[in-house]
Amino acid sequence: MIDFKKKMEEIEKQEGQENLTNEVFTDQTKNKKKNKITFYVIIFLVLGLVFSGKVIMSSQSTTDWLSSKNIFNSLKHLAPSGDKDLEGENDDQINILLLGMGGEGHDGAYLTDTIMLASLKPSTREIALVSIPRDLTVPIEGSGWRKINSINAIAQANGKNGGEETIKTLSQVFQIPIHYYVRVDFKGFTNIIDEIGGIEIDVENTLDDYKYPIFGQEDNPNYYARYEHLVIEKGLTKMNGDLALKYARSRHAYGVEGSDFARARRQQLVIEATKNKLLSKQTLLNPVTIGHLINELNTHLATDLEAWELIRLWDLFKNVNRNQIKNVVLSDAPGNYLKPATGGDGAYILTPVSGNFTDIRNLFNNLFETNNKNIDEKEDVAEIIQVREDADVVVKNGTFINGLAGRVAADLESLGLTVVDISNAPERDQVESLIFDFTYGDKNEVLNALKSKTKAKQSFSFPAWINTYQNENPGIDFLILLGNDTQN
Repeated sequence: MIDFKKKMEEIEKQEGQENLTNEVFTDQTKNKKKNKITFYVIIFLVLGLVFSGKVIMSSQSTTDWLSSKNIFNSLKHLAPSGDKDLEGENDDQINILLLGMGGEGHDGAYLTDTIMLASLKPSTREIALVSIPRDLTVPIEGSGWRKINSINAIAQANGKNGGEETIKTLSQVFQIPIHYYVRVDFKGFTNIIDEIGGIEIDVENTLDDYKYPIFGQEDNPNYYARYEHLVIEKGLTKMNGDLALKYARSRHAYGVEGSDFARARRQQLVIEATKNKLLSKQTLLNPVTIGHLINELNTHLATDLEAWELIRLWDLFKNVNRNQIKNVVLSDAPGNYLKPATGGDGAYILTPVSGNFTDIRNLFNNLFETNNKNIDEKEDVAEIIQVREDADVVVKNGTFINGLAGRVAADLESLGLTVVDISNAPERDQVESLIFDFTYGDKNEVLNALKSKTKAKQSFSFPAWINTYQNENPGIDFLILLGNDTQN
């Protein structure tokens, strides 16, 4: 593991030994400052991946600038590789596990909130980033079946290295070699954004989360005091570290922003903005900012990648184009690999649709096959529909499956429909999913699309509460009542 403080001391010591003449001293000091700066930049690149849906090394303007300065060539003497290859390089697939956790002071400090596998193919410079949901259950040695986000925490509680144990477990579950890990906590991420003066995000949709947890209030006897009502309006927004983290982590927003896909997209926006600010000349040439950033990394980041390995990664993938990056999200969306279920303790969990990990293993072992889609879902041509008619749709969750209505709403909006209300039904024991057509046959194209997408049946019998809702909301075209069969 890299000791950043020790590396700084080594660099400073080398600088002191090279003070020969005023002229030579000046030139060498300039070179060493460049060396220090770029050593930090390498670490920033790895840090960014933890929260990323994109590889941050794809900033072409910054890449060209760094390359023109021969910075990474200058740095190599500080971290000699001995002409070694990266683990997995000879097999043409390098797998790096990326973990984000709450950290000290957070409830469940070592539970990993963000889990991603970055798979890199040196021969073609392709990169695949697979987001793995924290609620997926896997077998953990000595602990039985547990949520995947608990592996790191269990290891740390037993005095083991959480990153290494997570690699070990997931390598066995997915039957792939995982060569390295990078782990960062949220405090480090927010502090870094603050150190660079905040970021600007063009918020795509207004985010309205009625239940965002307040740090430090997890055990407040007043249940409602544990949460804040988080609202971030659509449009260009200046964010400090705290707000950026909230924007990236929000899980209970109304509408499409309540889905796992929307959450992943927000994380991509945050890291893109952070990357742009980190790799700007304004940041890289500011020694005060650089010093503060390296202190944050020293405290909040852990990795088993050595300095020479980071430099090798840069050499291999510094010129990656966006069309060489594949993003995959494992989720319970229609056509994907997972389905929701209830654990033995009543907790919400995710399990493979097929009943085992065979399909997911095939995905991981064939990420770079040419016939793979560069999207989040498995291909199902029958599901590719685009509705030409306008319609206002309401989605009601008639179950106790958290976030079900939000996920279905996201799928419907992908068809071009407008979902105007996402909420819970008055009763939560609905078995069968139903569609109520308030247009009485005037919009058959929309009705057929809803049936195809949701697999729900049309109901011609309207319960009393449905009639009341229709009378109070005369502009609604369709109401979808989700039942427990939606998860199947």
